[in-house]
Amino acid sequence: MSNYLTSNIAIENIIQSKMRGRVTYQGFVSSQVAVNFSYSKLYNDPSGKGYQRPIDKKRCKDFANYLSQGEDALYTPILLNAAGNWEFHAYDNLRPNYGRLICKKKATLMDGQHRLGGIKEYINETDSTLNVPFLAFHYLDEDEEIKLFDIINTKAKGIGTSLSRYLNRDNDEISWVATNLILKPESPFFSKGTLIGKRTKEKNITLQNLYNIVNYLTRKSELENLTKEKKLNLALFYFNLIKELFPEEWEENKLYRLTNITCLYALAIAGNKIINNNYLAKSQQPDSSKIASLLVNLRDIDWSSNGDLKYLKGLSGANILAGDILNCIKS
Repeated sequence: MSNYLTSNIAIENIIQSKMRGRVTYQGFVSSQVAVNFSYSKLYNDPSGKGYQRPIDKKRCKDFANYLSQGEDALYTPILLNAAGNWEFHAYDNLRPNYGRLICKKKATLMDGQHRLGGIKEYINETDSTLNVPFLAFHYLDEDEEIKLFDIINTKAKGIGTSLSRYLNRDNDEISWVATNLILKPESPFFSKGTLIGKRTKEKNITLQNLYNIVNYLTRKSELENLTKEKKLNLALFYFNLIKELFPEEWEENKLYRLTNITCLYALAIAGNKIINNNYLAKSQQPDSSKIASLLVNLRDIDWSSNGDLKYLKGLSGANILAGDILNCIKS
């Protein structure tokens, strides 16, 4: 979404202050201004610096209903990053921290998108005007903005571990690998994974699930010391091989449990031992032909939704199935 305004916006009666050395602006704007002077950077922004979830219309509706309660419907200020595009002008020298704010571009909305969505719905339905409180940082760079959003939501409201993993993909290798397992078209999880943790019938594997899968596949072994690129290639090789051996079972998650989270965890846990036992240390590559011949034996397992696997749940169930997978391969 563009950050341009059709014309500058002037906001009166602003208090300028500092928070940990950062210049901030505090004040109120009319609801008509509030819904137009900021924009959200969605997690899939082309810049790679997005972080917001898609807006949940139900949460906006719920907040609009809350506002209809009248004067008892209090709410906290929205949080913005003006990114250096707003100018403060004091009214006079005697009050240097009190004055007018000139908004030349839209600020990025770090916290409060559902409140603003609810406010927009409320004012459209009631044709009324609200005073909306805000706190804006004069300037945060994009990484600071993401970090603050992550801290606010993981410590306070809980954005979910999947989105948090996505936001930290550049600082955490396993998060990076898991993210790429969803984003790369050649990945078997490309059409099955969701970055933000919200499952659908088609996308039933969250980024946090894949984080765990990569961890189980490589932990407590030499594989743990591989670069993130090699870990990604290893996960792609192993799970693409399973997908190729069981194409119907991989795609039909209603009929089969192969891509059920418990079963994927089991495959990763077993895969850790399978790959380590068949890893060519000199070339740092798995013995692909040997591993492929071993995984063929997994056809002896009944992957159907109505079979015995339907009773396996959680990590304990995954460990039981991993043992069965390894026994099946040995036999």
